[in-house]
Amino acid sequence: MAHLRSRRRIALTVPLGIALAASVGFAPGIATAAPDAPATAPAKAEAPKLAYVVNTRTDHRTIEYVKKAIAAADGSVVVAYPKIGVIVAHSANPDFGKLLRKVKGVQSAGATRTSPLTAAGTTEEGAPTLLSKSEAKSLKAQADSGAEPLEADQWDLRAIGADKAAKINPGSAKVTVGVIDTGVDDTHPDLAPSFSASQSASCVGGKADTSPGAWRPAQKEHYHGTHVAGEIAAARNGVGVAGVAPGVKVAGIKVADPVSELFYPESVVCAFVFAADKGIEITNNSYYVDPWLYNCMDDPDQRAIVDAVNRAQLYAQKKGTLNLASAGNSNHDLASDEILDDSSPDDSTPVPRTIDPSKCFDIPTQLPGVVTVSATGVQNLKSYYSTYGKGVIDIAAPGGDKYQIPGDTPSKNGRILSTMPGGEYGWLQGTSMASPHASGVAALLKSTHPKASPAELQRLLKKQADNPGCPTTPYDPDGDGKVDAVCEGGKNQNGFYGDGIVDALDAVKK
Repeated sequence: MAHLRSRRRIALTVPLGIALAASVGFAPGIATAAPDAPATAPAKAEAPKLAYVVNTRTDHRTIEYVKKAIAAADGSVVVAYPKIGVIVAHSANPDFGKLLRKVKGVQSAGATRTSPLTAAGTTEEGAPTLLSKSEAKSLKAQADSGAEPLEADQWDLRAIGADKAAKINPGSAKVTVGVIDTGVDDTHPDLAPSFSASQSASCVGGKADTSPGAWRPAQKEHYHGTHVAGEIAAARNGVGVAGVAPGVKVAGIKVADPVSELFYPESVVCAFVFAADKGIEITNNSYYVDPWLYNCMDDPDQRAIVDAVNRAQLYAQKKGTLNLASAGNSNHDLASDEILDDSSPDDSTPVPRTIDPSKCFDIPTQLPGVVTVSATGVQNLKSYYSTYGKGVIDIAAPGGDKYQIPGDTPSKNGRILSTMPGGEYGWLQGTSMASPHASGVAALLKSTHPKASPAELQRLLKKQADNPGCPTTPYDPDGDGKVDAVCEGGKNQNGFYGDGIVDALDAVKK
């Protein structure tokens, strides 16, 4: 699934400063109550239960007043976050959102899904390819002295100087990167040395569960978060691969639904608040918040989702956390006037709609202060799938590209090799893989500049980047003779790379 971003960063403030913008109207698709049963039936069919976010003022009196209003509207409180004025609730009342929006002190309220609660919004492009035992044996035989056994296939580390940076400063164990994702397999031998269990949890459903192992993926097929974690901080321990910042800590904050693998708003709100309260310096967000690829501000449910997630990520920023997010895999120019969204909502039946990307927002990547990361391949060229747009992309990083084939790796695989659940390794590509490379470099910068604020870290991240500039020939990565994207901007900043491709070596030297 693509992770999209508007053509310019919106000035969002909490709680009511979100600019209400006119947008193309559409039916929000919220589930309604089941019809009454015939008079001869023994009972009425039970209405489906939905999850909601209710956003209020942050004073105690208002929070308690709204909790009572939730109960009066046939709802139940799952968890309240008084510090940001967000309450997660469940209700089978089809009018619950409308009723709560009329309550004094409520600033926005809406459903976080369009289908009933049941017992994949990540941004990798294509299915993974696992490294076979024979391939692993061959790679180990070709490993350079002092390198990790599988490092010969990690062209991405060499592309940003991470292999050289590790010899100068592999990162500080006082810095933690929180992987908000599908869960992290902390038993993996390449992740166990750097894993921070005390800063890990499951936030599925909106309430943090810190019981041992709660942060692990629900199924082995939920590999995404483990792959991301390895890209950031796989240890240089003579086993497998290496991460961009092998000396820092990594934490797992699971937000993916165990069945659908979707990333619902209440889970993401929980994750940002948890990361902030646990002192996590950097979060990586390689996903978009389901069920809407874009959240349009003229829809009350989608507006409430933007409001709730924005409050949570701003809270994290104020507590000292820098948040990075993947840009998306749709190869859309988000500086354009309109985009077709034909995948929303992704938890029920999608209804195609044309949206204005300056009025309908993908989150968390486009929220204020979040670093938006596009993907590149081994040729330092924008990956064929990567979203782009002048004034949208902040930074670029290796995400892999099947059309850009490395000449110096044994496997000749243009994707990213990293850790997989169960002690395995595999290749993936996507802006999901680009964001953790940038997060790793941000962790190196935080290690070098421990007192740097999130805003200062973002400035340093852009300052050390190397910008190749827009391509001098038409962009046609698949070679079919058609121009697939147009880069706008200059050498210092453009739509493909933002301020440039991250440079791990510069991050530890300057």
